[in-house]
Amino acid sequence: MDAMSSPDIAQLSYEEARDELVRVVGELEQGQASLEHSLALWERGEALASRCEDWLIGAKARLDAARRGAGDGGADAPGADAENDA
Repeated sequence: MDAMSSPDIAQLSYEEARDELVRVVGELEQGQASLEHSLALWERGEALASRCEDWLIGAKARLDAARRGAGDGGADAPGADAENDA
């Protein structure tokens, strides 16, 4: 897949972006691409890495929110009684 004809990065799932990033890094590591193509690959790789990071930050925020929601159980939370008796 050519870096110029690849799908829009904003539309990629985390897995798609990660897999393409692995492919891009592999192609760069081979060192056989022209300078112009290497620069295009590098730029796409940076954008793919940023997309993956955005997905991971979003996932972390969702997990944090779920943990906060689970922590709102008050007395129903495991160990809540032990904390109140101390």
